[in-house]
Amino acid sequence: MKDSAQATSNSKYTDSWMPVKQIINGMIQLDNGYYVTGVKVYPRNIFIMDEQSQNAIIYNLRNFYNTIDFEFWLIIADRPVDINLYLAELQKQYNNTTNGATRKIILQDINKANQFMNLEYNVVDTEYYILFQEKRLELLQKKLHNIISGLASCGLQSSQTSNSDLRMVLDNLLNGGETSNFGTVMS
Repeated sequence: MKDSAQATSNSKYTDSWMPVKQIINGMIQLDNGYYVTGVKVYPRNIFIMDEQSQNAIIYNLRNFYNTIDFEFWLIIADRPVDINLYLAELQKQYNNTTNGATRKIILQDINKANQFMNLEYNVVDTEYYILFQEKRLELLQKKLHNIISGLASCGLQSSQTSNSDLRMVLDNLLNGGETSNFGTVMS
């Protein structure tokens, strides 16, 4: 009789060897009793700011990272975006606008968006995460609060990861950034 460790290592299904028990309340619950969670950091383009403001944010971030006294992971993940709704909204604005200059600008945006879709570019939002693991929920909440307030002091907005965020991060890590598309198998 095989032991369970050997049986799971020979399994062809990812969920047999992944230590993920469930994803709930913005946390990945692992089989060993730990929770993995963190914050989603909303992007901010500091390169449109003056040099002094850029340097202040970078300095504050450096100080913030040096105050974190536990292991954490910086994750950058691309989330696919469906721009069909955006295109439909542009088309509606184009149809409702009579000003020639405005119509020209909207048409340029429509053509650019269509170019992305026709050339099969992956239209993605780049998302930034700071993740960590913790066994005790009260410490987990304290760490989340410290990260969110620390990032706020740097001028960055963040929020706790959602279940959807964590599923997308796992999908990116397991599939090398390729989106899983499942469909009907035809013979």
